[in-house]
Amino acid sequence: MSGEGLTRRRGAGGTSPAIGTSSSGRVDNASPTPPASSAPKRSAAPTSSAGGATGSGAMEGRAKVAYDPRDFENGGEGDDSPRLTIMEEILLLGLKDKAGYLSFWNDNISYALRGCILIELALRRRIAMVRDPSRRRLALADRLIEVIDDHQTGETILDEALKMMKSSDKYGAGAWVDLMSGETWNVMKIGYQLKQVRERLAKGLVDKGILRTEKRNFLLFDMATHPIADLAAKEDVMRRVLALLTARTAAVPPQALQKEGVKYRHMRAVVLVCAAYASSVLENALQRLSYDAREAAFARCDDILAEFCTWPFGQGTSNVAGPISVGGGGTRKRESSGVGRESVQELVREVRKEMAASLSGTAGAGGGQEEQEELCFEVVATVLEIFCRMDSFL
Repeated sequence: MSGEGLTRRRGAGGTSPAIGTSSSGRVDNASPTPPASSAPKRSAAPTSSAGGATGSGAMEGRAKVAYDPRDFENGGEGDDSPRLTIMEEILLLGLKDKAGYLSFWNDNISYALRGCILIELALRRRIAMVRDPSRRRLALADRLIEVIDDHQTGETILDEALKMMKSSDKYGAGAWVDLMSGETWNVMKIGYQLKQVRERLAKGLVDKGILRTEKRNFLLFDMATHPIADLAAKEDVMRRVLALLTARTAAVPPQALQKEGVKYRHMRAVVLVCAAYASSVLENALQRLSYDAREAAFARCDDILAEFCTWPFGQGTSNVAGPISVGGGGTRKRESSGVGRESVQELVREVRKEMAASLSGTAGAGGGQEEQEELCFEVVATVLEIFCRMDSFL
């Protein structure tokens, strides 16, 4: 195997093995030593919630996955990126703890995961809307997206999508989600489909020590499944979802947010619940609640999605506290009241504060950087608008 063909930290990109491949079949038995200048940022093995250190490529007893030294160029990702991507958190919510597979009746998760890829790239400031004033005449989903930073993220699926978007023509968010899902009649564009996204995400979670791989017999065939190995990681995701959707105060509870230091903590909390809703896995996090509490949580999620599926965010919410109409951005199935509405209003204000802080941080670099940051958030609003129009909300 040549140096240019080393298996990346999260797998081999588009040539990742199928889910049925045994984890012991990896051919890289040792990881090369990263460059000394970049090693402190990326070479440390992440520590699982259970207290054991897991290598970036393998659990104890497994061969480590070699990484590409190019991941360390340009500094890589900083400490402001969470350990798990939005796609991985959604997959965790959908997986059965012991059985290790998703519901066979879930038709929404594959499509929603492609939308989450665009959101993750936007939050990492890799893609943004094309800076064109005339775009406002178009619907959100039809506004063109461009790559503003092609540096690798270290996440194979994100890097594959980023490379594809960089080398192709510009399309809108709706077109990109369709193309990456394979939802196209144009045979010339079938190559844009990202294949085996769920299986590759599961393999990545195995490498992070959160899942493990087992073989399960389904009558006529064997299939590799991925039971939860680190229940604390899934409990953390479920805790954040429950804390946000069942808070009894207007203030956003700290338990609903990522750890301190993660950038856009409130925005990521919004995306998590909305993407879980669109993926039809939100009920898995709410199953411990009573019927009335579960309906109230779904109603609050409807309100959150309605406020953040428009651009600018929260068109029905002002910057000051007070009784404001909520949910003006879309049609909702349920109505929330009282503390639920106040909580959504406060969430909108907190996201606006994050945006303002981010924009002020880029103001010193010039007006172009500041506007570019806003265009990244516009991509997030566009994907949430696509989620709002999915069949599961009709």
